[in-house]
Amino acid sequence: MFKSLVFLLRIALAWFLLLLLLTGLYSGIPVIGQWEAPAVLFDLTVAALVVAGALSHLRRVRLIAGHVDRGALGNRHRRQIEIPFEAGEAFDLLDAAIRELPDIESVRSARDSLQIRARLRRPATYGENPLGRWNPLSGFGLQHNRILATVTPTQDSGSVTLICEPEVGAWSDWFLVDDGTNLENAEAVGRAITRRVAEKRRGETQAAAQTATEKELTVARLNLLHAQVEPHFLYNTLASAQLLTRSDPPRAEEMLGHLIQYLRHSLPRTEDELSTLGAELERALAYLEIMKVRMGSRLDVQVDVPEPLRTTPMPPMMLQTLVENAIKHGLEPRTGGGTVWIRARRSDDQVAITVADDGDGFNAKNSGTGIGLKNVRERLRLVYDGAAALAVVANFPAGVAATISVPAAMETARHG
Repeated sequence: MFKSLVFLLRIALAWFLLLLLLTGLYSGIPVIGQWEAPAVLFDLTVAALVVAGALSHLRRVRLIAGHVDRGALGNRHRRQIEIPFEAGEAFDLLDAAIRELPDIESVRSARDSLQIRARLRRPATYGENPLGRWNPLSGFGLQHNRILATVTPTQDSGSVTLICEPEVGAWSDWFLVDDGTNLENAEAVGRAITRRVAEKRRGETQAAAQTATEKELTVARLNLLHAQVEPHFLYNTLASAQLLTRSDPPRAEEMLGHLIQYLRHSLPRTEDELSTLGAELERALAYLEIMKVRMGSRLDVQVDVPEPLRTTPMPPMMLQTLVENAIKHGLEPRTGGGTVWIRARRSDDQVAITVADDGDGFNAKNSGTGIGLKNVRERLRLVYDGAAALAVVANFPAGVAATISVPAAMETARHG
């Protein structure tokens, strides 16, 4: 109450002094100055308008702010707002918030200097003034407000200095009120920034949740893709071992030993664990030894994998898939069998692992469904995010050569 009274007295005193000066000037006019009635009527009319305007201003400020203090009563308002984004992003957010204000007429923004100037038509708070252009206060420039905003870069955020004021000199604050319109603009910009920051945070939260879900799905897909101990291979191997126990027990024992070795390397791993080229090679060789027992002299195996490269990280079962393809679709259908080559070479930051055969090659009859190679490509995409590749080409003079290229270092890998 005291602050409201002080505000009213300040406005009344300023107008009293101004009207006193005008009345004195009027009285000094020859002949006309002798008529006191016009001056008194003018003074009373202006005083009534001033008091009514000041009371209206007080009431509207209380409605907008919920309280009345010196800062809220003023025509000019300053806000310091911290936006938790880097300066450029904070500037874009602020610019969008200002452009959406009602009654905006023009916005000038300079992204390099992080400054925004806007001009707004002052709303007709209580409807159109019945005096229209004859309103004695219309000449004081109260038809427009303006906004000055500057973003100051800080370490991890943008600090916004927001100024909302009438488009008229500071002298007018002694005589005129803005009906709380600049307070309303300052509050509106603050709300708009808060809303946009909240929307962005919600978007980031949703994106993070979606990423977590996609990661879980990716892990599930990886687990399904690399858990490929083919049932038919087990059945056939066990059936062959059963037959050999009657005719050739030493070979049956050898086959079962290789099967145990193969299964030991095929145990499931944790979702993020990668295997190594050396471990995958042992699994593949155990598989090939089993196939040697079944195919006899029809199968020959040649391995050229330098020892330093055997520590290269790689997803499990990939090498096995290429070896199985070479046997099933290249050599096993052939009466004379053939050779499987496994070699590895390093070039710059990539390790190329090749499985080749001299079998039937790209024979439509024996080419299979392509699911194995499709799974390998999918897993390379999921694990290495474009940093690895699979190439399948014709071998010379016969057969197929499949090459997996993976990073020598694993900083780029995400899953196993």
